[in-house]
Amino acid sequence: MTSSGSRGSAAMAELLIWPALIAYGEAAVAYAGDARHPGRLGLLGTWGVRFGWLAQTALLVAQVARADGFPWGTWAGSLNLFVWLVVSAYLIWGCKPRYRLLGLIVMPLAVLLLAVSYAAGGIGDTGDAPYSTAFLVAHVGLVLAGFAGFTLAAALAALYLWQERLLKHRSRSILRFRAPSLTRLDELAGRTILVALPVLTLGMAAGFARVRGSSDLDLLIGLTLVTWVVYGAYLGLRYRAGWRGRRAAYLVLVGFTLVIALRLGLPATHFA
Repeated sequence: MTSSGSRGSAAMAELLIWPALIAYGEAAVAYAGDARHPGRLGLLGTWGVRFGWLAQTALLVAQVARADGFPWGTWAGSLNLFVWLVVSAYLIWGCKPRYRLLGLIVMPLAVLLLAVSYAAGGIGDTGDAPYSTAFLVAHVGLVLAGFAGFTLAAALAALYLWQERLLKHRSRSILRFRAPSLTRLDELAGRTILVALPVLTLGMAAGFARVRGSSDLDLLIGLTLVTWVVYGAYLGLRYRAGWRGRRAAYLVLVGFTLVIALRLGLPATHFA
């Protein structure tokens, strides 16, 4: 790509990040308002998510056009892609009125992580990656997709615990919401992890194949293994020991704290 074309793509990326941030922020505020007074604000939140997702999708396309290889091989760049995957997963159910409350959890997180990515240079020049594009797609892409699934499952688990608490205390505020049943939330969390864990496993397998026979192991790899064990234990306990409800939801949230640590707490220990 010519230098003028590269500058044009960089300028386009700079212009697209702000509509995405503003739309995601509007959605977060609208969903907060909808939780207090259900109605039109929920619809405004849904359209905010849609517009933000379209803007971020255009941003990712602009990054692909500018880069010679995989454009999200840095920590900040991978955080940008992670946010897009989380919002994409949320849109599977989040646009439905009964699942809008998920936006109370997902959208503030999306705004925070996208802002961190932007501040850390996540839409800037990725430089020359020491790994092939095929490897980065297989490893980074699949690992981030697995983490995005865990994030959505954590939102479902948090909504489950919140709704269960209202029901336990016989709060009248539960009558204001058109939320899914506790059984449905529990089932969706389990199904989401049932899909996300194999995706993470494939991404990890690609990474281990790359470092096989070397000592190129770090804290991030170790914590990813712990995360895999936690969610693997969740599936085993759920489908073998019959874990459901509150304790299963708490285990999902424990796993999610590891996901956040992996995405935010250890940026300097791994290439992505």
